[in-house]
Amino acid sequence: MTNLNILGFSGSLRKASFNRGLLRAAQELAPDDVEIELFDLLDLPIYNGDVEADGKPDSVQRLQERIVAADAVLIATPEYNGSYSGVLKNAIDWASRPFPQPVLAEKPVGIMGAVAGRLGTARAQIALRQLLMGQGCYVLPRPQVQISIRPNVFELDGTLADEEARNNIAGFIEALAAWARRLRPA
Repeated sequence: MTNLNILGFSGSLRKASFNRGLLRAAQELAPDDVEIELFDLLDLPIYNGDVEADGKPDSVQRLQERIVAADAVLIATPEYNGSYSGVLKNAIDWASRPFPQPVLAEKPVGIMGAVAGRLGTARAQIALRQLLMGQGCYVLPRPQVQISIRPNVFELDGTLADEEARNNIAGFIEALAAWARRLRPA
């Protein structure tokens, strides 16, 4: 079986973000034939058609190139006010721009998230799933990873410590890899 390349990014910009912690755990727990590359959305400017018309910023170009090169995309979303973050919306807005065509179309995507609250990131994931499907993404239907933050799930630096959550993420990455392989062009 050939190696699989997954590009991961978080909708939270904090260094010790729980969602960045989920991505780091996904990197650690990925099967040997799956590589997860992390992309930091911090340098993306707010989408503006005038900025785009003056020449695509380097950070946007890098994001689009990394998405094209990836076999799948992994998004870790926080939940802000019942939805995904503006950071994620901005990244998707930039990714939807021609390069020479939108780079998310027909891309396998997995969504996971962590937030303080009983529902995990259920509402954010529903809204994000709808946005991504509108871009023509093939969003992994299940399993779903919605971590409800409680004591001892994460270390202070954002590292995922909970063994059950780590097992869920390991299974999720295996499912995303299988989904990407299934959808990979022949």
